[in-house]
Amino acid sequence: MNDHVIETADLNLAYRGKQAIDKLSLRLARGGVHAIVGANGAGKSTLFRVLLGFACADSGSARVLGCDSRAIPPQLRARIGFVNEEHTLPAWMRVRELAAMQGRLYAGWSETRYRQVLANFNVGDAQKIGELSRGERAGVSLALALAQGPELLILDEPTLGLDVVAKRAFLDALLQTSLDDGATVVYCSHQMEEIERVADNLVIMERGVLRHMSPPGDFCERVALWIADFPFKQPDAGHLPGVLELRVIDGLTHLVVFDGGEDFGARLRLMGARTAQCMPVSLDRAVNGFLARGHAGVPPLSAAA
Repeated sequence: MNDHVIETADLNLAYRGKQAIDKLSLRLARGGVHAIVGANGAGKSTLFRVLLGFACADSGSARVLGCDSRAIPPQLRARIGFVNEEHTLPAWMRVRELAAMQGRLYAGWSETRYRQVLANFNVGDAQKIGELSRGERAGVSLALALAQGPELLILDEPTLGLDVVAKRAFLDALLQTSLDDGATVVYCSHQMEEIERVADNLVIMERGVLRHMSPPGDFCERVALWIADFPFKQPDAGHLPGVLELRVIDGLTHLVVFDGGEDFGARLRLMGARTAQCMPVSLDRAVNGFLARGHAGVPPLSAAA
C-alpha cells in the first residue's frame, strides 16, 4: 500500500494564459486531516479537479491512491469521497431516494454510518433535496460521502455559507466518523478556526505554488508578532529578513515575522527601538501574514519545508 494518498510532480495547468498550478510537487501522507489554505486563485479547487480527473494538466503528473488521476477506474473512484462548496445534489429527489441510489452504487455502503451522520442534522427522509437549507444539504452531502466508506475524502470549502450551528454539526460529524474509519481527509477552507480544530497538516498554496507544509502548531511557532516603540523617526523595518507584515498602530510598529529568531529584537533596538516585545500569534494571523507578503508584491519566502 502506498504511503501517500496524493502525489504530484511538477504539475502545471494554465487557464487563458494564467498559471493556475505552477510546477506543483506535493505529497500527502496517508491518514489524518490535511488542510489546504490559500487566497482566492491559489489553485486549490483546480488541484482538486485535476486529482479527481475532471481536468487535465498541461504537464507533470498527479496520482491519487497510487493511480494516475487521468485514468481513475470505477472501483478506485468508489474509494474517493468528494464534497464541494455548492453541495450540488438533484433537487427533485427525496432524501431517502438519493440515499437508496447511492447505496446501490457503492459496495461498501454503510446504512448505519449514513444514519449516524445524518442524525447531526434536522433532515427528514421524505424531504426533497430542493427544500433543504444549505446547511441541511451540506449534512446530506457529508452523510452520503462518509457512508460509501471512502479511503480518501476530499472537501472543497464544505462549510462555506453555513451558519454557526450547521458548521459545528458538520465538523462534529466529520471528526466523529471519518477519523474513526481511518479515512484520509483533504480539507480546503478559508476558516482558520476550523483548520485549528481539525487539521493535522497545514498546506499553504499561493498562485499555484506550494509555499509551506507542516503541522499547524509548528507553523505558528515559527511566526511571531513583534511590537516596537521607535521614539524618533520610523525606520524601514519592513525589509528585515523574515518580515511578513508591518503596521504602525498608535505610534507603535507591529511586525509579523517568520523565523525571526531571538535576535530579532536586538536588530530592532539597533535600529533605534526603545522597546521591542515579542508575542505569539493565532493561526489566522500567521497564515494571513504569510500570504499578505505575496499580495503586496514582495517575493515570497521559501518555506515549503
